[in-house]
Amino acid sequence: MDDRRLIRVSKFLSRHLRHQPGRIGLTLDPAGWTEIGPLLAAAARHGFPITREELAQVVAGNDKRRFAVQDDRIRANQGHSVAVDLDLPVAEPPEFLFHGTVGDRLAAIRDTGLRPMSRHAVHLSPDRETATRVGARRGRPVVLVVRSGDMHRAGHEFRISANGVWLVGHVPPASIAFPG
Repeated sequence: MDDRRLIRVSKFLSRHLRHQPGRIGLTLDPAGWTEIGPLLAAAARHGFPITREELAQVVAGNDKRRFAVQDDRIRANQGHSVAVDLDLPVAEPPEFLFHGTVGDRLAAIRDTGLRPMSRHAVHLSPDRETATRVGARRGRPVVLVVRSGDMHRAGHEFRISANGVWLVGHVPPASIAFPG
């Protein structure tokens, strides 16, 4: 499968496994799983046929490990805007985590901190490089340093997804090191 098709399939899966399963007639179980057969049938019915081989390539080859397959089921690893309980383990974070954003969001972040917006949790990266890539999706990236160790000791609960993304309900402005 060429790179353009790989990206299109990945985006289709992300949209429907994280945000709009009902749009193509899918139902996610409480943990976010759906059967692969009905997913592929729904994709075909909605004009975007995906083969099992393409699905396997996207799951195995995605550098962000966005999806998990278990038996004949698939789910997104995190980033949902629909109600799911991924049952992710609570974990002690490293002292510092990172968040990629863009400059025009800094004023709001300085006021209210990092909020989940339409998602269930704030997503944090384990390293600057990943945060830079995340921020670059929306423009010129700005990387914020989050004092996650201090937050954890103050009682904030962190979870880690299967693909290494750290999740927390909110990051207060006082826990963020802003650039310049």
